[in-house]
Amino acid sequence: MAAPSRLKRRAEKRARGTIDQLPSGASRVRVYAGRDPITGKRYDATEIIPAGPHAERAAEKALTKLVHQVDERRHPKTNATINQLLDRYLEQSTVARNTKSTYRTNIDKHIRPLIGKLKVGRLDSAILDSFYAELRRCRVHCTSKRRIDHRTPRTHECDERCRPHECRPLDDATVRKIHNILSGAYKKAIRWEWVTNSPTDGAEAPPAGKANPKPPTAEEAARILNQAWQDDPDWGAQIWLTMVIGSRRGETCAIRWRHVDLDSGVLHMEKAIAQDGTETWEKDTKTHQERRIVLDEQTVELLTDHWERCQSRARFLGVELDRDAFVFSPDPDGAVAPKPSSVSQRYGRLVRRLGIATKLHALRHYSATELIAAGVDIRTVAGRLGHGGGGITTLKYYAAWLSEADQRAAQSLVGRMPARPQHVDPVQRAQTHPQAPYERIAAELRTKVLDGELADGTEVPTQKQLTAEYGVSASTAQRALALLKTWGYATESRPGQRARIIAPSEDSAASESVSTDDVGNHSSEPGEQCVLLDLRLLRIGEEVRRFTAEADPGAPDQLRRLLTGAVRRHGAGPADVSDYELEVRRTGSQELLTTYVCF
Repeated sequence: MAAPSRLKRRAEKRARGTIDQLPSGASRVRVYAGRDPITGKRYDATEIIPAGPHAERAAEKALTKLVHQVDERRHPKTNATINQLLDRYLEQSTVARNTKSTYRTNIDKHIRPLIGKLKVGRLDSAILDSFYAELRRCRVHCTSKRRIDHRTPRTHECDERCRPHECRPLDDATVRKIHNILSGAYKKAIRWEWVTNSPTDGAEAPPAGKANPKPPTAEEAARILNQAWQDDPDWGAQIWLTMVIGSRRGETCAIRWRHVDLDSGVLHMEKAIAQDGTETWEKDTKTHQERRIVLDEQTVELLTDHWERCQSRARFLGVELDRDAFVFSPDPDGAVAPKPSSVSQRYGRLVRRLGIATKLHALRHYSATELIAAGVDIRTVAGRLGHGGGGITTLKYYAAWLSEADQRAAQSLVGRMPARPQHVDPVQRAQTHPQAPYERIAAELRTKVLDGELADGTEVPTQKQLTAEYGVSASTAQRALALLKTWGYATESRPGQRARIIAPSEDSAASESVSTDDVGNHSSEPGEQCVLLDLRLLRIGEEVRRFTAEADPGAPDQLRRLLTGAVRRHGAGPADVSDYELEVRRTGSQELLTTYVCF
């Protein structure tokens, strides 16, 4: 009977845990609670009892309490797993659709693979801390340092894009979102009596980061806006409006023409466009509040021009544009709202071309900081931006948005905005600043015509020839040929007859030969003293470009041809020549010979 008795006492001791005396006199109560599902290490539930006359009794109570807690986790009231809890939590969640989609993404990528199969009662604060540490170690939860991050999951031949794996942690903000998901799910579990307490209460989630908005500088904002105008007037108008009113991207996408009162200069912001994958829908603003924003005169003028452009396109295509159309719709009839993700992607491509590290949401910070720098009170700034606090009362009354403070806010912001550039015809712009592949092909063909490589009357290269020579698609080659004809360097093709080159006249050829990068071969008349000149083109005192050409600095007709040719390359027309001036210097010398102005 002795042996079974000893085995029983050992089993009881192992089940109840131990009480150890520490050198300080305190007691450490420890109960085996299994192994950590994340790291696989042994896990003990412990508690320290300070030294004192009743320490032994308190340690026994603590031991009993820890044993019960361990038993509850080993034998919870429900056999449901965390996966099942999260499924039911998502079913009953009342958050917005795009928020629920973000929940699902974080759950599927991070929670389910690591702790999803645990029983609801087995999860405790220690396991959660270990789980968060794993998230901050590697966002893909790698198990091998020899892992290769392939450029595509499909079968392929590896190249430099397939690299050895490097662990990258999840952002603290994402870990906090995961913590909040688990916290909300366990609050439901307590209500359903699946568990008695929530492990998230004792777990240590990453602290919320300090707000550190990084808006673009005034110089960067000017470059962004100027490039947007150059790319597309509609795109420039959208960037301008975002800078002025500081709207969220979904709010800008949801603006309809009926929301814009051009007569009184007030914009009514009441909806936003939400997106989940390719699906979009209209919803309330983030704070579920409508607001009215006073617009300055320049912004009203800009939106008026945009309305006229939209109407002109609609009439040309035979469609109707009504007041319910979206202001920045990609469709001529304005029936479809722009996708927020597409707007962000287009803006990202724009700033990458300019070498500026920023995001679309930073324009909202730019608007706020510029308003504050202009001396506008915080309450008015909060109201214009639609923040949840600070301007809630004023949102209830339409008259409040016509107050002196809001009028001053509108004028103060536009006074600090970069100057609105003159509209540049994209067809003319492509001659001097080609961007798209078809524009670069057309510009190269134009150069060949000016250089005489493609003589007047010769046949224009065929679409098939351009496709083979430049390695582009047939549609790109076709658009290049169409652009060359639009510039007037080729005739229209006819049945049975190919298009032919049209060389420019002598005067226009001399003007066209001006180059911003290369030395111009300007022909001179007999008796003229032609020298190599460094030329600087200015518009209203501001430098536009520098170039080099061979000409007589004392011959007005030659300087006129150089000036008009440079102005054309800048995208302006003959009527704008009087706004420009040409500084003339000998090559290698800083001495100003003359400044030519054409009246």
